[in-house]
Amino acid sequence: MALISGIHHVAVKCKDGEQYAMALSFYKDLLGLTIYRQWETGTMLDTGDGIVEVLMTGEDSHTDGVIRHIAFLVNDPDACADAVRKAGYEVFIEPCDVTIKCDEPLSLRVAFCKGPLGEEVEFYSNR
Repeated sequence: MALISGIHHVAVKCKDGEQYAMALSFYKDLLGLTIYRQWETGTMLDTGDGIVEVLMTGEDSHTDGVIRHIAFLVNDPDACADAVRKAGYEVFIEPCDVTIKCDEPLSLRVAFCKGPLGEEVEFYSNR
């Protein structure tokens, strides 16, 4: 039984408002993606088969790269976190319920772990 049912989104981080505007312009205006959800420090853009999330983190450098994390759409973030933890990987955000306050509040359950190359992986479930 597979734990993963698809990729929900890939997130990119911007260090300031100028980068944020440039990223939104690239994905929205140039590539034609539509806004799926938007809040004060982020925008989710619909690709038709997943989401590109543009985040304004305010970080001065991108030493970890501009891809923030890979988010997998799952039925049970708790089971995913347990599986990766048992395999010896770091779960750095335990499964928790989150509400993103945007135009239509978004309730979800998430967990984050470090992947084998140090990448951040999110297990994402809508509530």
